[in-house]
Amino acid sequence: QVQLVESGGGLVQVGGSLRLSCAASGGRISTYSMDWFRQPPGKERDFVALVRSNGATDYADAVKGRFTISRDNAKNTLYLQMNSLKSEDTAIYFCRARRGVLNYWGQGTQVTVSS
Repeated sequence: QVQLVESGGGLVQVGGSLRLSCAASGGRISTYSMDWFRQPPGKERDFVALVRSNGATDYADAVKGRFTISRDNAKNTLYLQMNSLKSEDTAIYFCRARRGVLNYWGQGTQVTVSS
Protein backbone atom coordinates (compact mmCIF):
# COMPACT_ATOMS: atom_id res chain seq x y z
CA GLN A 1 0.00 0.00 0.00
CA VAL A 2 1.27 3.44 -0.95
CA GLN A 3 1.34 6.20 1.67
CA LEU A 4 1.39 9.81 0.48
CA VAL A 5 2.40 12.86 2.50
CA GLU A 6 1.93 16.37 1.12
CA SER A 7 4.00 19.34 2.22
CA GLY A 8 4.86 22.86 1.12
CA GLY A 9 1.56 24.57 1.77
CA GLY A 10 1.29 27.84 3.62
CA LEU A 11 0.25 31.47 3.47
CA VAL A 12 1.25 33.49 0.40
CA GLN A 13 0.19 36.80 -1.10
CA VAL A 14 -1.66 37.17 -4.38
CA GLY A 15 0.82 36.86 -7.22
CA GLY A 16 3.20 34.74 -5.20
CA SER A 17 4.44 31.19 -5.69
CA LEU A 18 4.53 27.93 -3.78
CA ARG A 19 5.80 24.47 -4.55
CA LEU A 20 3.94 21.53 -3.11
CA SER A 21 5.52 18.13 -2.65
CA CYS A 22 3.94 14.72 -2.26
CA ALA A 23 6.33 12.12 -0.88
CA ALA A 24 5.41 8.48 -1.39
CA SER A 25 6.39 5.44 0.64
CA GLY A 26 5.40 1.80 0.69
CA GLY A 27 5.62 1.52 -3.09
CA ARG A 28 7.13 3.08 -6.18
CA ILE A 29 5.07 5.74 -7.93
CA SER A 30 6.70 5.24 -11.32
CA THR A 31 3.86 2.98 -12.52
CA TYR A 32 1.08 5.19 -11.15
CA SER A 33 -0.74 8.13 -12.60
CA MET A 34 -0.34 10.93 -10.08
CA ASP A 35 -2.89 13.69 -9.54
CA TRP A 36 -3.35 16.87 -7.58
CA PHE A 37 -6.80 17.84 -6.37
CA ARG A 38 -7.94 20.74 -4.22
CA GLN A 39 -10.87 21.45 -1.95
CA PRO A 40 -11.76 25.10 -1.26
CA PRO A 41 -13.59 25.93 1.96
CA GLY A 42 -17.16 24.68 1.84
CA LYS A 43 -16.79 23.22 -1.65
CA GLU A 44 -16.17 19.86 -3.26
CA ARG A 45 -12.78 18.43 -4.15
CA ASP A 46 -11.80 19.31 -7.71
CA PHE A 47 -9.17 18.11 -10.14
CA VAL A 48 -6.11 20.33 -10.58
CA ALA A 49 -3.50 18.45 -12.57
CA LEU A 50 -2.23 15.00 -13.44
CA VAL A 51 0.92 13.37 -14.73
CA ARG A 52 0.69 9.90 -16.18
CA SER A 53 3.31 7.20 -15.83
CA ASN A 54 4.56 8.07 -19.34
CA GLY A 55 5.03 11.71 -18.32
CA ALA A 56 2.02 13.15 -20.14
CA THR A 57 0.31 15.96 -18.22
CA ASP A 58 -3.09 17.56 -18.09
CA TYR A 59 -4.47 20.57 -16.19
CA ALA A 60 -7.73 22.09 -15.13
CA ASP A 61 -8.52 25.22 -17.14
CA ALA A 62 -8.36 27.34 -13.99
CA VAL A 63 -4.65 26.62 -13.48
CA LYS A 64 -3.30 26.23 -17.02
CA GLY A 65 -0.29 28.41 -17.62
CA ARG A 66 0.21 29.03 -13.88
CA PHE A 67 0.72 25.56 -12.34
CA THR A 68 3.18 22.88 -13.36
CA ILE A 69 2.97 19.27 -12.25
CA SER A 70 6.07 17.10 -12.28
CA ARG A 71 7.32 13.86 -10.85
CA ASP A 72 10.72 12.59 -9.76
CA ASN A 73 10.47 8.81 -9.82
CA ALA A 74 13.96 8.43 -8.38
CA LYS A 75 12.90 10.44 -5.31
CA ASN A 76 9.43 8.86 -5.34
CA THR A 77 7.96 12.34 -5.14
CA LEU A 78 5.32 14.37 -6.94
CA TYR A 79 5.43 18.17 -7.21
CA LEU A 80 3.13 21.04 -8.01
CA GLN A 81 4.73 24.38 -8.83
CA MET A 82 2.16 27.12 -8.39
CA ASN A 83 2.87 30.59 -9.76
CA SER A 84 0.80 33.76 -10.06
CA LEU A 85 -1.41 32.59 -7.23
CA LYS A 86 -4.89 34.01 -6.89
CA SER A 87 -7.21 34.21 -3.89
CA GLU A 88 -9.42 31.58 -5.51
CA ASP A 89 -6.52 29.11 -5.31
CA THR A 90 -7.04 28.97 -1.55
CA ALA A 91 -7.81 25.34 -0.71
CA ILE A 92 -6.55 22.14 0.82
CA TYR A 93 -4.42 20.42 -1.79
CA PHE A 94 -4.36 16.63 -2.02
CA CYS A 95 -2.23 14.27 -4.06
CA ARG A 96 -3.43 10.92 -5.34
CA ALA A 97 -1.74 7.85 -6.78
CA ARG A 98 -3.91 5.89 -9.17
CA ARG A 99 -3.41 2.60 -11.02
CA GLY A 100 -6.35 0.55 -12.20
CA VAL A 101 -8.71 0.10 -9.24
CA LEU A 102 -6.06 1.27 -6.78
CA ASN A 103 -6.42 4.77 -5.35
CA TYR A 104 -4.28 6.26 -2.62
CA TRP A 105 -4.73 9.76 -1.17
CA GLY A 106 -2.60 11.96 1.01
CA GLN A 107 -3.93 13.90 3.98
CA GLY A 108 -3.69 17.28 2.29
CA THR A 109 -1.81 20.53 2.77
CA GLN A 110 -3.42 23.94 3.24
CA VAL A 111 -2.70 26.74 0.78
CA THR A 112 -3.99 30.18 1.66
CA VAL A 113 -3.60 33.08 -0.77
CA SER A 114 -4.19 36.49 0.78
CA SER A 115 -4.87 39.75 -1.01
